[in-house]
Amino acid sequence: MTEHPPAGGLDEAQPSLPAPSRGVLDPVSRASEILFGLIMVLTFTLSLTATEAGRADVLAVLVGMLGCNLAWAIIDAVMYLMGVAGERRLGITTLQAIRDAESPAAGRAIVANNLPPPILPALTASDLERIRLHLGSLPPESLETRFGREDYLAALGVFLLVFLCLFPVAVPFVFVDDVRLALRLSNAVAIAMLFLTGFTFGRQVGRPWRTGLLMVTLGIALVAIAVALGG
Repeated sequence: MTEHPPAGGLDEAQPSLPAPSRGVLDPVSRASEILFGLIMVLTFTLSLTATEAGRADVLAVLVGMLGCNLAWAIIDAVMYLMGVAGERRLGITTLQAIRDAESPAAGRAIVANNLPPPILPALTASDLERIRLHLGSLPPESLETRFGREDYLAALGVFLLVFLCLFPVAVPFVFVDDVRLALRLSNAVAIAMLFLTGFTFGRQVGRPWRTGLLMVTLGIALVAIAVALGG
């Protein structure tokens, strides 16, 4: 017996919605990349506290920071693109599974399993069927696996966020001759950057001051773990 789509006005014209406006990187990604870059830098600067560092040692640390952050910025950008490719391939696999479902009910179940749980209570069987029909009608090329302009811009954003975190923290070592004072200033800059990153993120998700302080605490804890493990 052929299953008929649930009633719900599937043939009714649906108003087109404007495309969502979003940045190249979402707030979580931006905060994560900045945190990662600062952790990389701080593991180098804090190594100066273990010795009576001279200017030659500082130069060696600065070169090390530059090379390490450059390498990890490239790696992180490449990993970002790999993640995008993986997500799109998963989308193609899911779309194919919806098309090949043995029944409309099985197709709706696949749709439901790929939606965020908080959304499901707001959807009826008719809504799921409308989504299933829409996805089933998409041409194979609708989910393009090739990278586009926004993908490369996002990867560039990842690279810059990780790499450029180096420079504000390194500036005190360039302009201050007293290594101990330069180290204190550098750490203060890093803490300020951690707080501002968390504060900016918190303004979008709520509780900016709390989020800023949490970012500082998290960053210091992660740096301490990295240093303790020889990072």
